[in-house]
Amino acid sequence: MTKDIEDIVRMEDLESEEDTQRGKFLIFSLGEGEYGIEIKYVIEIIRIQEITPIPDTLEYIKGVINLRGKIIPVMDVRHRFKKEERVYDDRTCIVVIEVKEVFIGLIVDRVVEVASIADTDIALPPKINKNTENKYIKGIGKSEEKIKLLLDCAKLLGDDEINMIQELT
Repeated sequence: MTKDIEDIVRMEDLESEEDTQRGKFLIFSLGEGEYGIEIKYVIEIIRIQEITPIPDTLEYIKGVINLRGKIIPVMDVRHRFKKEERVYDDRTCIVVIEVKEVFIGLIVDRVVEVASIADTDIALPPKINKNTENKYIKGIGKSEEKIKLLLDCAKLLGDDEINMIQELT
């Protein structure tokens, strides 16, 4: 094949992959609430493991882990959302995501499922207050009569966090 044809084939493969991921969300829980992130951001899900604290970082960045030789910072999503802390247990997971070419682990209470939520079942979040956790909410999804708060991964990590993570890794 010529280079142009190879590029077109690769583009079609990427578009096909994006189509299979469209409308799919990894659902996790924090207490009684269920949250979702677009599956396209998820790299892998691992059990909670030893976290090495890093001094002088943001309070919700718990430290770093070594994932097969790669240093990954981890964020406690409960802490980020100013929720009550809880002891990590055997259901606690780290969801490793990639946002803006940065890898970060999200500590969540437990992973629930991968759910398909149609665009027609997603509503915009209400505009309540810019200083609340709603600034991280991209939409409100309805799945099996349950409400899922769909997170905007890009807003979970602001420019300051991205710069700090790039310095750590």
